[in-house]
Amino acid sequence: MDKSEKTDVVLLACGSFNPITNMHLRLFELARDFMNGTGKYRVIKGIISPVGDAYKKKGLIPAHHRIIMAELATKNSNWVEVDTWESLQKEWVETAKVLRHHQEKLEASNCDHQQNSPVLERSGRKRKWTEQRQNSSQKKSLEATPKGVPKVKLLCGADLLESFGVPNLWKSEDITQIVADYGLICITRAGSDAQKFIYESDVLWKHQSNIYLVNEWITNDISSTKIRRALRRGQSIRYLVPDLVQEYIEKHNLYSSESEDRNAGIVLAPLQRNTAEAKP
Repeated sequence: MDKSEKTDVVLLACGSFNPITNMHLRLFELARDFMNGTGKYRVIKGIISPVGDAYKKKGLIPAHHRIIMAELATKNSNWVEVDTWESLQKEWVETAKVLRHHQEKLEASNCDHQQNSPVLERSGRKRKWTEQRQNSSQKKSLEATPKGVPKVKLLCGADLLESFGVPNLWKSEDITQIVADYGLICITRAGSDAQKFIYESDVLWKHQSNIYLVNEWITNDISSTKIRRALRRGQSIRYLVPDLVQEYIEKHNLYSSESEDRNAGIVLAPLQRNTAEAKP
């Protein structure tokens, strides 16, 4: 396929990143290799979007620490960057809205650059200080995305895909919007049967052509939960997280038994909101 016929893709990963690990970074590399390998897509950028404090997940440390660690982790990457918009919102923001925010931002950027220059400039770290615009009033269908504008796709692990089945954790219309309008790139792990999960969901099955399952052949079982457990027990986490992240955690003594009790007993924001909205 001719280079000009390929669709530019931006990979967006939403999550706690509490803390960010080497596995989070590997997701981007695996997804880029897979999407580029299809011959239909060209991955031009990756975005890490840490969730805000209002998510109220147990053990979730303040967003500013998670943002700094993510920025340290991606310091040497020439294509993955950190975006603070989601983490700065006072209320918890649904993933579908975060996707829409970034798609609209790309569309606005493309429009600006077409007026000023024929070349689509890649939004990079040097422009981080620029005020991030939220065009929440724009409800345009993504079917009408202007030609040449990169498409945002949600990058996730198998655990996020399977969480679609947890009652009241996701709105059904949000799941539909994510898989129908944007698309999902899911890195599968040992012990998960993502294909079976898709088969058992009518919505996911209907839009399976927009769900990309990527096998992780070099298995990696690192998780933020295991990192925090090791830190509480005074064990080494070296080579599990980037060195700069390890140094930051140690300098600020971020994870302890006390930090793990943060938000204990508080209902997770999406469960709280969606349960309330589901009541007659």
